[in-house]
Amino acid sequence: MRQLLISFLIILISFSGCKKPVIEKSLVSKSVFGDYYIEASIGDASYLNPVLSSDSASGDINNLVFNGLVKYDKNIIIVGDLAESWNVSDDGKVIIFNLRKNVKWHDGQPFTAEDVKFTYEKLIDPKVKTPYSSDFELVTKFEIINPHKIKITYKKPFSPGLISWGMGIIPKHIFSAKNGESVDFNTHPANRKPIGTGPYKFVEWKTDEKIVLEANSDYFEGRPNIAKYIYRIIPDESVQFLELRSETIDSMGLTPDQYNAYQSFFKNYNKFRYPSFGYSYLAYNLLNPLFKEKKIRQAIAYSINKKEIIGGILLGYGVPATGPFPPTSWAYNPDVKDYEYNPEKAKDIFKSFGWKDSDNDGWLDKNGKKFEFTLITNQGNKSRSIAAELIQEHLKKVGIKVNIRILEWSTFIHQYVDKKNFDAIILGWALSRDPDQYGIWHSSQRKEGQYNFISYENKEIDKLLEEGRVIFDIKKRQKIYRRMHEILADEQPYTFLYIADALPVIHKRFIGPEVAPLGIGWNFKEWYVPKEKQKYTIQE
Repeated sequence: MRQLLISFLIILISFSGCKKPVIEKSLVSKSVFGDYYIEASIGDASYLNPVLSSDSASGDINNLVFNGLVKYDKNIIIVGDLAESWNVSDDGKVIIFNLRKNVKWHDGQPFTAEDVKFTYEKLIDPKVKTPYSSDFELVTKFEIINPHKIKITYKKPFSPGLISWGMGIIPKHIFSAKNGESVDFNTHPANRKPIGTGPYKFVEWKTDEKIVLEANSDYFEGRPNIAKYIYRIIPDESVQFLELRSETIDSMGLTPDQYNAYQSFFKNYNKFRYPSFGYSYLAYNLLNPLFKEKKIRQAIAYSINKKEIIGGILLGYGVPATGPFPPTSWAYNPDVKDYEYNPEKAKDIFKSFGWKDSDNDGWLDKNGKKFEFTLITNQGNKSRSIAAELIQEHLKKVGIKVNIRILEWSTFIHQYVDKKNFDAIILGWALSRDPDQYGIWHSSQRKEGQYNFISYENKEIDKLLEEGRVIFDIKKRQKIYRRMHEILADEQPYTFLYIADALPVIHKRFIGPEVAPLGIGWNFKEWYVPKEKQKYTIQE
């Protein structure tokens, strides 16, 4: 769901001074302009502003409308975006960026270093509701050398420093106060009508219906080949699948059972499969006394038959999660073992904490109070709703009563998750490639809208997260994050459920989709549809 902007120390060192990326020539030489690309999403965007957005739907749009100074290429190597080149000092405390000089905002105004400085100032402004401030807290000085050159100085070496500037840059002239009027950045109208520098320009946003973008003909890397990008909000995966069958959408993420549908169903589509870089989890609100004790959380883990959940939901397209890193991460700790399903062991632990069925009604109770909580997740995600039902069934067998609520996406995030208004939730993280997860687990990141919404606090984890950000040696970092994996598996602030394979499907008329180490869609700007196969007519 949520996209994290976290970085790679090794890349910071190895690719100092990298130049702008090279466009795939084979696609460019054959490409033609035209057609629409229609993608389906179960949830609507929240903010079309990269400083404020924290959900994947917003991220999908912001990634096309805005640029950062740097980005990852297909092989997860940092390359320039709005920055043409850069240098990192030997001690890792200073980054100098040389910015592109031919970039314009979508309203025609020139992009300059002032926009980068403005974005940075908003990221560290305590009044701004951003979950990304921790990536910029170590900056001690931001200097504009000239309109296209900036110098950033850190208090101490900061390993995720370079990729943290992959944050989308926003336009100062749009958000600045005009004529002495006070402007609230968090509620600014531009958060719904964004002006960016990216390959696609905003056209319209009909809440809970669609977001429409059009190709930016003045884009600094050249106009994208697909004329329009339409993001349709279809809050049910089954309905999305029906729309796919009628070819009214061009792309969606399949569930495992949909992936196994008759091959003839996909005669006009290409299916893709690769390990996702994220995981699904059952998280506990640690402010709730029910979940205060680590042993109780461990007992819940022993009560959940994860193999049944994975077999029933993923159909073999995924693996169990044991902690905060997927097996494809260099931070993953292979020595961490999963919690095997053992309800009898779980009952013994509950009993040791005074939870027993004293009135023979089938439910555990203590001091006259039943062991009961509500589990919430978002509407439209079949895998999560089935997981909730299975967990409800598993916990019933050990005497815990679970109530399930399925909530509309925006309400779920803003009224329940952000405000910590929940007992337990089922959700997922889509991770960036650097293992720095300061925003999720550090005790300082517990304010409303920040990612540590379960209120987790552990001094050793805080220390490890702080050390992991300032050490440049990958072997030393690996040791830090493997220890972190071990602690979180033991503490169980989440029951780490599973790592599903990504199963996207894309209409065959699009030329260019390619699965790379970064995933799919990394080269969307270069995709095209041959003229004779274009479905929608474009008037130029």
